[in-house]
Amino acid sequence: MLDRVRAACRTRHMSLRTERAYVAWIKRFVHFHDLRHPATMGTAEIRAFLTYLAVERQVAASTQNQALSALLFLYRHVLEQDLGDIGEVGGKKGVGSVFMGMTSPSLPRGGVVDN
Repeated sequence: MLDRVRAACRTRHMSLRTERAYVAWIKRFVHFHDLRHPATMGTAEIRAFLTYLAVERQVAASTQNQALSALLFLYRHVLEQDLGDIGEVGGKKGVGSVFMGMTSPSLPRGGVVDN
């Protein structure tokens, strides 16, 4: 399957760095779901992975966007599966906006602490 991802990237003249990043995100997604084939998964598993990245790994919104882009590419162009409406994975400002708003009760709104 990863060879098909690489071939689809090259057919679309994507940069080698993008290809490598997409393959890496797809590998992480598959490993996160105990090596299940992506064809057997869908939007719920994508949301679970993105939530894990945001909450447990605390990655930046741009990182979440890159992971989402890789997974959307996989499903649309490699597996040729329609995911339907993924819904509000991240809100109006992108994937990370909803997760970025999640703060500890001890922190002020937005999670910014003035020193």
